[in-house]
Amino acid sequence: MQTEENIQIIPASAAEVIEAQEKASYDIQIVTAKRFPRDVKRSRDNSIAIATMDEDTAKSCGYALPRGGKPIQGPSVHLARILAQNWGNIRVESKVSEITHNQVVSQAVCFDLENNYAVKVEVRKKIVGSKGQRYNDDMITVTGNAANSIAFRNAVFAVIPKAVTDSVYKATRNLIAGDLSSEEKMIKRRNQAVEYFKDNYGATEEEILQVLGVGSMNAIRQDQIVLLLDLDQAIKDGDTTPADAFGRLSESDKKKKEAADKLKEGVKQKIQESVAKKNEVNLQNHGQS
Repeated sequence: MQTEENIQIIPASAAEVIEAQEKASYDIQIVTAKRFPRDVKRSRDNSIAIATMDEDTAKSCGYALPRGGKPIQGPSVHLARILAQNWGNIRVESKVSEITHNQVVSQAVCFDLENNYAVKVEVRKKIVGSKGQRYNDDMITVTGNAANSIAFRNAVFAVIPKAVTDSVYKATRNLIAGDLSSEEKMIKRRNQAVEYFKDNYGATEEEILQVLGVGSMNAIRQDQIVLLLDLDQAIKDGDTTPADAFGRLSESDKKKKEAADKLKEGVKQKIQESVAKKNEVNLQNHGQS
């Protein structure tokens, strides 16, 4: 007697289908990466060639941010993109994963398909101003894009070996510093960098010296020139502002500081008057005795 089999078809959820497609895509890319392994030296050399193709590209490969009175320098997201493009057999994704009332959260994943090594990083940026007011939608989008760039950069540099990154980064810094083989060329390059910041950001010599951590213009050498150029790139990328870079106070902060200074001066004057009066009384008592 022939029996009929009961066949039940269970439809796959959209999430399961997407997951299966993603897994198949990764499997194919991993197999391809194993078949065509990268040439590390060629990847590094190609990255150097592109990063130093012109001065503008080289400048974009670094950044500097003021932190605690001392700027932090490092390779930028632009260099991370150049390295990722030339490293090969690598997959990088970054996206905003969450938006809270105070922060936008970005996650980036960098997967070295050849070595089967992946890193996920998370970056948080605040979306609330100094007065506690939440950014508007456009500013939140801009902040999210900035967070994505930082997450992308950190993920790539966590996967690509530091020795490769450092060699490419160093080549770009040497290019933007220019020919400093003589003192005359050093002075010319220094003056160009200082004048650029004066003209474009209204920076004073005092502000420039303060951000560089040196005592005089003559102390500005190659490292300080590169730092200024990295700071310029960070401002252009929106990672910082001229006010933050040079530690300038906002109008409200200026008023608070003026009020605090005035109060402090008033207290100081009262103390001096009190001491003077006390001394006068002591002298009078001493004379009577």
